[in-house]
Amino acid sequence: MGKLQLEQCLSGHKGRVWNVAWHPSGNMLATCGEDKTIRIWGNDGKTWVNKTILTDGHQRTIREVAWSPNGNYLASASFDGTTAIWDKKIGEFECNATLEGHENEVKSVAWSPSGQLLATCSRDKSVWVWEVIGDNDYECVTVLNAHSQDVKKVAWHPTKELLASASYDNTIKIFKEDPSDNDWFCACTLQSHQSTVWSLCFDKTGERLASCSDDCTVKIWREYLPNNTEGIATPDNLPVWKCICTLSGFHTRTVYDISWCHETDMIATACGDDIIRIFKEAADSKPHDPSFELICTDHGAHSQDVNAVRWNPKKPKQLVSCSDDGEIKIWTYVD
Repeated sequence: MGKLQLEQCLSGHKGRVWNVAWHPSGNMLATCGEDKTIRIWGNDGKTWVNKTILTDGHQRTIREVAWSPNGNYLASASFDGTTAIWDKKIGEFECNATLEGHENEVKSVAWSPSGQLLATCSRDKSVWVWEVIGDNDYECVTVLNAHSQDVKKVAWHPTKELLASASYDNTIKIFKEDPSDNDWFCACTLQSHQSTVWSLCFDKTGERLASCSDDCTVKIWREYLPNNTEGIATPDNLPVWKCICTLSGFHTRTVYDISWCHETDMIATACGDDIIRIFKEAADSKPHDPSFELICTDHGAHSQDVNAVRWNPKKPKQLVSCSDDGEIKIWTYVD
């Protein structure tokens, strides 16, 4: 079994820390929480230090932060119903746009791989897709009402403009744009979880998706294209996603977040039992019937619920987590 080695514990937020996001360079972090602030952390080569505190963007809890692919913009989603876009000027961050329209708390925000689209989701059961029109100009191009309950998370495919969402209605939806009329639609509904789906993420190819749930399981899904050799039916000639693996019996409480490392293929989970777990696909795993092994369990990684976990995009074995205990922790996975 491997282990997680604690590099540094970062503190400063008051109350819960809800989310963490690595800058694409891997040498900067954004965190957000119950105290309505965003903290930007930088690494001076030895230690992580708090560089900036952004305080004037939101009136309520900030639930999630996300960097644009070029690293020049930071989006923040808040319980005040808005999404703020922060522009990183020369060393400074300015809130240059506020996206409004959701009727309730915005739970998640994500940039498309091109950086030209932004997705948000809310307790109001909707998913919105926004287009970047100019430096500080964003236009809502579609409102998707496919879910019947609170939408917890949105995540983009790593290379395509394909959007996945996770909901309190126990389902995952896959959305795409119809090239014939430029209208977005729900292309597929993924059903297998028995309770709220809290988070999801794609693998590096985008052919597989991992999801985590209140039902204490992690599920691995695979996309099957029309005329696939496995004989999986594809109604309306659209790709379908099938659950090909369920990881159960490992988590004792709600699994709140999941991160699939695009360098090592390791999967990390954040759980309500205060534990961070790491899984790796078994050497004898089959493409359409995979098996994953638990390779690390860090008991008491935090003293309360672990809310988020993220692999560093540039340092494959470096991980960051945050918790209800108000702390952010930087870890290194050691074999």
